[in-house]
Amino acid sequence: MRTSSTSDGSRNPASLRAGKDPRGSGPKRRSRRSRTSCRHHRHRHHRRNGTTRKAWSVPTTMTWTTGCRCHRHQRSPRNTRIKRMRWRRTRRNSSRGSPRKAAAARRKRRTPGQRRRAGIAKVGARTRVLPAPAFPPPPPPFIPFPPPHFAPFFPGKPKKTGGKKWETDEDEWAPPEEKTKCPPIGLESHRIEDDQLLASSMLRHGLGAQRGRLNMQAGANEDDFFDGAWCAEDDSRAHWLEVDTRRTTKFTGVITQGRDSQIHEDFVTSFYVGFSNDSQNWVMYTNGYEEMMFYGNVDKDTPVLTEFPDPMVARYIRIYPQTWNGSLCMRLEVLGCPLSTISSYYAQQNEVTSTDNLDFRHHSYKDMRQLMKVVNEECPTITRIYNIGKSSRGLKIYAMEISDNPGEHETGEPEFRYTAGLHGNEVLGRELLLLLMQFLCKEYQDGNPRVRSLVTETRIHLVPSLNPDGYELAREAGSELGNWALGHWTEEGYDLFENFPDLASLLWAAEERKLVPHKFPNYHIAIPEHYLVEDATVAVETRAIMAWMDKNPFVLGANLQGGEKLVSYPFDTARPRSETAASAPRPPDDYEDENPELQETPDHAIFRWLAISYASAHLTMTETFRGGCHTQDMTDTMGIVQGAKWHARAGTMNDFSYLHTNCLELSIYLGCDKFPHESELQQEWENNKESLLTFMEQVHRGIKGLVTDQQGEPIANATIVVGGINHNVKTASGGDYWRILNPGEYRVSARAEGYNPSVKTCSVFYDIGATQCNFVLSRSNWKRIREIMALNGNRPIRRIVPGRPMTPRERMRFRMRLRHRMRLRQQMRLRRLNATTAASGPTAPPPTTALPFPFSSTAYMPWSQEPPTPSTWEMETETEVVTELVTETEAWEVGTGTAQPLTTAETYTVNFGD
Repeated sequence: MRTSSTSDGSRNPASLRAGKDPRGSGPKRRSRRSRTSCRHHRHRHHRRNGTTRKAWSVPTTMTWTTGCRCHRHQRSPRNTRIKRMRWRRTRRNSSRGSPRKAAAARRKRRTPGQRRRAGIAKVGARTRVLPAPAFPPPPPPFIPFPPPHFAPFFPGKPKKTGGKKWETDEDEWAPPEEKTKCPPIGLESHRIEDDQLLASSMLRHGLGAQRGRLNMQAGANEDDFFDGAWCAEDDSRAHWLEVDTRRTTKFTGVITQGRDSQIHEDFVTSFYVGFSNDSQNWVMYTNGYEEMMFYGNVDKDTPVLTEFPDPMVARYIRIYPQTWNGSLCMRLEVLGCPLSTISSYYAQQNEVTSTDNLDFRHHSYKDMRQLMKVVNEECPTITRIYNIGKSSRGLKIYAMEISDNPGEHETGEPEFRYTAGLHGNEVLGRELLLLLMQFLCKEYQDGNPRVRSLVTETRIHLVPSLNPDGYELAREAGSELGNWALGHWTEEGYDLFENFPDLASLLWAAEERKLVPHKFPNYHIAIPEHYLVEDATVAVETRAIMAWMDKNPFVLGANLQGGEKLVSYPFDTARPRSETAASAPRPPDDYEDENPELQETPDHAIFRWLAISYASAHLTMTETFRGGCHTQDMTDTMGIVQGAKWHARAGTMNDFSYLHTNCLELSIYLGCDKFPHESELQQEWENNKESLLTFMEQVHRGIKGLVTDQQGEPIANATIVVGGINHNVKTASGGDYWRILNPGEYRVSARAEGYNPSVKTCSVFYDIGATQCNFVLSRSNWKRIREIMALNGNRPIRRIVPGRPMTPRERMRFRMRLRHRMRLRQQMRLRRLNATTAASGPTAPPPTTALPFPFSSTAYMPWSQEPPTPSTWEMETETEVVTELVTETEAWEVGTGTAQPLTTAETYTVNFGD
C-alpha cells in the first residue's frame, strides 16, 4: 500500500482531521483499498503496538507516516525487516497453492479475538460463519463510578504479570456523565408570582399569562375571569409566553399542558425555546445548525416533559408556539436549578431552612410502612402501629397511635386524629404526617416539654394514606407528569371525601316537618339502612373509616388535602331553599337568587376558631393578597371558608363526622400543588409544623368531665346539652366527655335515660386547658311512668277535672272514642256468632244490629248529632283484649311539608259491660 508522509517524516493529526493532505496543500487523498487495508492491519497489530483503538500513544521508536498504526506503515529498520519477511512469506504461501488456500491459511492464523470480531468460529479443521443475531446485542451494563476509597474495577482482561505489559483490547470504560435533574421553579405551586409571567398577547383577561400555570383549573363558569390556560389573541406564530425567575437559573426542561376546558380542545404541539438575561436580547435554543424544534402535547390534559439536551443558564425563558390544535392555548411549568439568590427581599424572607433531622423525601407504600416501623422501634413506649382496614387492592390502611399508654383509651384523655391521602394524588399531607411522626418521637426523646405534654395528655392517631391505591397510581407518573385527576379516585372509582352518608339533608328535611328534636335528633344521627346493604355504592375504604370513627371517641380531627391553600369547615352541603322562602318576593338585583342557601352549623363560631388557629400559625396561608390558586380568594383574606360557600358538595367526611359522632372535623388544603417536588418538602414542613402542633392543642379547649350515678358508676351514652348550642354530644363508654367551646360562660346539663337531669354553669377561659365539669345523676321514676303509659297505648293520660266543661277538641275525642268502642263491640258480636254457627251447623245468617246512626270508617258524623247513649246498647259483661293496626294521617301546618301516614300498633282492653 502506498503511503504518504510530511517533509520531515512526521504526521500531523490535526491536519488529518481537517481533511488536508500532509504532503502539501489540497484535499487529503485516500483510496478505498488503502483505507480498508489500514483498518485491517490496525486490528491485527493492536496488541503488538501496545495501544488500543482509542488510545493514540505512540512508542518512541516509531515514527508516524500515515494515519494507520500497523507495522506495515511505520518507517524504522526493524519494521522494514519485518515487512520484508512477511512479504516473502506471503509470496511463498501464494505460490504453493491457489489464492483460496492462501486466504484460508491467513484465516487460520487469526487470533481468537480477531475471529470473534470477524464473525468466524472454528469447528475442527473447518470454519463456519456465525449467523447474525436477530436483535442487536444489548448495551454493556451501567457500572456506577466507584467511590474514592474503593479500588477501581472495570470489565476487561487483566494485565499480564511480568514481562511486557499490554492493555485490554476493548475500549476504555468511562462513567457516563449524569444528566442534571432540576426541580420545578414554581409555576404550579405559585412560588412564581403573577407579575413574573408575561405574554405577547392574550385573548381576554381570563386567559392572560397568569393563567398559564401547569394544572391551572378553570372556574365554574368558563369564559369568565378565571379560565384554564393562557391563550393568544390570534393564530400568529410570533406569540410567546415568558417567565422571569428573578435569578440566574440553569434551565433543564419544560412541561407543557393544554387548556382546561369542558368545551375546547386547545393544546400546543410544537414550539421553540429562547433564553435571555435582560429580556431584550434573546438566544434561541439550537441543535448546532438551526433552531431546535420541541414537540409538545397530543391532548389537553396530559402533561408532557421536554428536556433540553444541554442545560442553558439564563434568567428569562420564552416559549414560542409553532403549531397547535384548536386555539393557541397552553399551560406551563419550567424545570431549573437556581444558581444565585433571588432578586427580591420579601421572597428571601420566606425561604426557611429546616433544622430538623427528618427524612425529606417521597415514600412509596413499602417505604411508608418501613418508616412507620422504624419510628415504632425508636419510640416503642409511646407509639403503636395498627390498620383500620384494607383498600380495594388489598393494601392495608396503616395508622400510627402516639400516646403515653398506646393501645387503650384512658378515661379523661381526649382522642385526636389527622388523616391524609383521601385523594391519592394529594401527596403533601401524606408526607407531612410521616414527618410529624418522626418529629414527635425525636422531640419526646429529647425532652421537649411541649411535645411531652401533648403526648401524655392526648391520644393521637395519624393515618397518612387512606387511599393507597390512588397514591401508587399517581406515583408511577411522578410529581410533575401526573395530571390533576390521576390517582384522585379509588380503584373502584369513588371519591372518598364525598362517599359518606348525606346526613345533613336528612336533618334539614326533618326540620321542615317539625320533627326535630322530639322525633328526629340533631346529633348522632343514625346511618340510613340503604347505605349499609352489601350492594350499596360505598367504597370499602369508606366502610373502614366509618367503623374506625364509631370505635374511637374522637373529639377533634382534620383531613389534609391539596390543590388549594385554605381551611374549610362544615357544613359542606348547601341547604336547598324551602318552599316558603322560594315563594317570598326578592329584589330583582339579588345575585343569590339562584344560589342555594348557606346553612351554618350550631357550632359555627367554634369551627371558625379552630380554622383560624391553623391558618394563622401557617407561614403563608393568610397571604391571600395573591388570590386563590385557581379562582378568586373566597376566604375574605383570612385563609378560612365554609365549605358550602367555596365548593358545595353533599355527603362529605366533615358533615358525617359532625352529625354522626362527637368529632369536629375540618379540611386543611395545604397548597396549590397537589404533588410537590421532593425538594420542596423541607420548606412545606416549616410552613406547616407550627400549625400542626397548634391545631392538636385545641382539643384541650372547652369543657370536659365525667358523668356518674350516685354510687360512682360511669354512665355511658349520657347526653351533654350546652345552652344556646343546638347540638349535643354523648359520653363515652367510661362516662367521660369532651366539649370544645369558645371562651365564655355556659349553662350545661347532663341527661340520661332513667336519671334525673343535672344542670351546672361552666366557664371556659382563653388559656389552653379544658374546664372540669363533672355530673352526678340520681335515678328517677320515669321507668315506672313509661310502664303505665304503655298500658294506656303510649298515649298521654288525661286528667279529668270535675266541674270543668269539655272543650271542642275534648268533645271530638270523646265522640271518636265512642265510635271506636261501638266498632269493637260489633266485631266481638260477629266473632261470637261465627263461633256458635261453626259449632251447631249451617244455619241462616243472623240479623245484624242496625246502628242508631249512619256510620262510616272514613267520614265522621255531623257535629249536630248527639252520640249514642248506653241505653241503646245491649248490656253484656264480656271482656277481650283487641290489638288493632291504626293508620292515621297527621296534618302538618301549611308550608311545613306534606302529610305523612303513621302506622302504629295499639292494644286496648275492652269491657263491654261498662
